Amino acid sequence: MTNLLWVALGGAIGASARYGIGLWLINLSKLFPFATLIVNIAGSFLLALLFATQHTQSAPNQQLWLFLGVGVIGAFTTFSTFSLELVVLMQQGEWFKAAMYAFLNVIGCLMAVLLALWLKL
Repeated sequence: MTNLLWVALGGAIGASARYGIGLWLINLSKLFPFATLIVNIAGSFLLALLFATQHTQSAPNQQLWLFLGVGVIGAFTTFSTFSLELVVLMQQGEWFKAAMYAFLNVIGCLMAVLLALWLKL
């Protein structure tokens, strides 16, 4: 149960930060979705930095990962998780899996949006 609380607390902070950036850039985002772009790039950078830091330690801090990685950054942007997982697959030499993962995520999500709009959900 404690792990869930770490994720929930971090998630509240990350979601609030994303909302705040959206408000801060609301006028600029009318021209181009800059808020989402900034959130996705910043979140990807922060998640990779946390990942690299955690994996250089002999005993990674699970609560820190749950709070910051899954909670704060995960709620801030899920694109960061997608980006990190894709790069890890590439670093492991899993090129086909990486290509399929990227393709299925992008095309699958776009198709899901189109289907939902077509169904008028």
